[in-house]
Amino acid sequence: MAYLSDPKETIAVLQRYHFSFQKKFGQNFLIDAHVLDKITDAAGVTSDDVVLEIGPGIGTMTQVLCERAKEVIAVEIDRNLIPILREDTCREYSNLTVINNDVLKTDIAALARERGGRPLKVVANLPYYITTPIVMGLLEKHIPVDNITVMVQREVAERMQAGPGSKDYGALSLAVQYYAETYIAAYVPPNCFMPRPNVGSAVIRLTLRDKPAVQVKDEKKLFAVIRAAFSQRRKTLVNGLANSDEVSCTKEEAAAILAELGLPEAVRGEALTLGQFAAISDKLPE
Repeated sequence: MAYLSDPKETIAVLQRYHFSFQKKFGQNFLIDAHVLDKITDAAGVTSDDVVLEIGPGIGTMTQVLCERAKEVIAVEIDRNLIPILREDTCREYSNLTVINNDVLKTDIAALARERGGRPLKVVANLPYYITTPIVMGLLEKHIPVDNITVMVQREVAERMQAGPGSKDYGALSLAVQYYAETYIAAYVPPNCFMPRPNVGSAVIRLTLRDKPAVQVKDEKKLFAVIRAAFSQRRKTLVNGLANSDEVSCTKEEAAAILAELGLPEAVRGEALTLGQFAAISDKLPE
């Protein structure tokens, strides 16, 4: 069987099926064997694992995953790719289930339950336009997942990993780090894809925590505070909270909470840690 990490094989498959790249699905297929190995190594895929692959494309990474994992569940939104996966590039793998669906509408928890409830390992080369909804959907729904190892736009990976005080730090950094530990496993240049994207990419692994990074009385309130802090970065946190539609808090109440926590009234969200956001959230009026 020919491996699709060889660009010639990828071109041959695309020509065989008269496949046209769909801009609406953000399709960029990997054509670099070293990157495939870095992704599967970072995910720690073993012969005991059930892997959920999001957006398998023509099956480039699927082939590698099927050879390493106990089972692979591949969820692909583009129905034109289904016959390629089932009848051609991955037809030899009996441990592969291909599902033609939007992953945001797929009951991943049910897929895990059907396989004994053991945490899945999620691997994906994600379309850049939908990275955040997919990642946050997996984290927020408390689906049994061990880790999420994804190829994303470099800038997004750096935002996920950023800490207080950096230009990349924001609501996404805090949301991801609340649920998971982050590790950038590799940076990937555009020439590793077909067609070439306009930006660099990165492989990031999110290892889910047994419990969130901080304890709060109300998780929804915490994220409302975080959104208020970063909705307008130039505003102070006091103004952000007072102007938020999600947070019931006056400017005076916000200033009093910050004073109680030993924080300056002019502090901005990018200067605060997740723990400080949690403390503010817990002190807000009901």
